[in-house]
Amino acid sequence: MQSRNDRPRRRTVWAVSAISAAVVALALTAFLRPWSAPTAAPVAAADGAVTAVDAAPLALPAGARVLIFGDSWTYGSAASDPTLGYAYVVAERTGWTTIVDGVRGSGYLKPGIDGPAFGERIAALDPALDPDLVIVQGSINDRKQGETGYRDAVNAAWDALADTYPDARIVVLGPAPQVLPVEAQTARIDRDLADLAAARGWWYLSPIAEDWITDANYLDVIDTSATGRDHPSTAGHAYLADRLASDIAAITEAPAVAAEPAPEPLVP
Repeated sequence: MQSRNDRPRRRTVWAVSAISAAVVALALTAFLRPWSAPTAAPVAAADGAVTAVDAAPLALPAGARVLIFGDSWTYGSAASDPTLGYAYVVAERTGWTTIVDGVRGSGYLKPGIDGPAFGERIAALDPALDPDLVIVQGSINDRKQGETGYRDAVNAAWDALADTYPDARIVVLGPAPQVLPVEAQTARIDRDLADLAAARGWWYLSPIAEDWITDANYLDVIDTSATGRDHPSTAGHAYLADRLASDIAAITEAPAVAAEPAPEPLVP
């Protein structure tokens, strides 16, 4: 399904479930997965170590409207069909209504194959989407652009995003490695985004720090063929959707449940 502008790079997936199904799905994902839950957004300390700061838990309604914005990984590249990409599959895992906006090759500094860089794309977003949550993914595409101007571009893009959706919570999903070992500039991007997210009190999810992709599972996640070009395979996208659902569940408040009324005392 195409977006409001009928652009082929944007597709909308509507996946709404009842509150009980959504809560159970999130809880089961967090419980059954062997990986650890994320910590609060990390910020680089002066000695290069990584420390953590507190971020407020998310509070999402059942069937939350979630805008997932990013690069070719969000687009669904290398899946047998783009709609089998992680950003679509995660809707099935969570009961969200997801609005997917992925442009291949794009980053904060780098224009994409079929669209501009993140800042210009964010400026074109429709405020009427009114998401409950925005997940901003990526991007490894900036790794060859250098450090100059990078943080300024990120901050400008995030300022525009926050202004466009002032009522939404924003979570930053950092770059995942397309090759191992992790390239030095990809690791630098991860540190920069973590630092900038922490300064805003936003949650930052780091696939690098959390070892989403390792030597042990690399070939199960990444399609290294000439067609895949080091993007996630269909199975890899499903795995990334599971990891993302688990991380979001771990930083989301359990919905309040009304207490059962106390029974009336028996009158003899």
